[in-house]
Amino acid sequence: MKIAASVLLISYVLLLPIVSAADPIAGKLVITGASTIAPLVVEIGKRFESQHPKVRADVQTGGSSRGIADAREGLADIGMSSRALKEQEKDGLVSHILARDGVCLLVHNDNPIKELTDQQIRDIFTGKITNWKQVGGRDAPITVINRADGRSELELFSHHFQVKPTDIKAHLIAGENEHGIKTLSGNPNAVIYMSVGTSEYDVAQGVPIKLLPLNGVAATTENVKNGTFPFSRPLVLITKPNPKLLAKQFIDFALSSQVHDLIRELYFVPIQ
Repeated sequence: MKIAASVLLISYVLLLPIVSAADPIAGKLVITGASTIAPLVVEIGKRFESQHPKVRADVQTGGSSRGIADAREGLADIGMSSRALKEQEKDGLVSHILARDGVCLLVHNDNPIKELTDQQIRDIFTGKITNWKQVGGRDAPITVINRADGRSELELFSHHFQVKPTDIKAHLIAGENEHGIKTLSGNPNAVIYMSVGTSEYDVAQGVPIKLLPLNGVAATTENVKNGTFPFSRPLVLITKPNPKLLAKQFIDFALSSQVHDLIRELYFVPIQ
């Protein structure tokens, strides 16, 4: 009987599951910057946390300029920018391209305008055109919504349409993307420029806005992907050249095919 009991004990031990070693990936990540990328990074963070329960990703917005500055000054482990780094910003920083996006003009869904030329866009934002009837729309004053200083869209818009930021005649200023979308959706005569991906996502959620084409090309994620949309940009994560191990592990995960479905769900274009 003693021998039999020993055999049973040995058999039980052999059948026990092998317990894996403790997950070595742990700690808190602070990620700050562009509101365009923030919802995507939040979702990537949740997936990363689900695989590594001892990690917490704290994602904060504030604009591309904040993300770049925070990464440089060590206030954030990772910065988020919805534009490429400028030459004067590259020293001491590394950019990791997460996805691509476009920038488009938005009007309210009730606005009959279907397209604006580049010159009409310049004239609207510099105050030379002040009524929609001047561009074939209804007789109604145009409400110009500009983006706040430090937002990449402002810099990109100014560069693309050759307009000085100081020459833009705005009635309202929008910081976060959703602030701009909410303001536009409540004003049938307003116009704003915005992320294609963010705008497509909000349209899919039933928000009453309309993306205008540029140079005859529809403002869609697909056209950003195939390179035909004339106004696109990289969405990047910013770190110092030798980030801490946890930040590097997160960056590697964010740039992998493991998150391409999340990128597509938010209407951005994955980097293949």
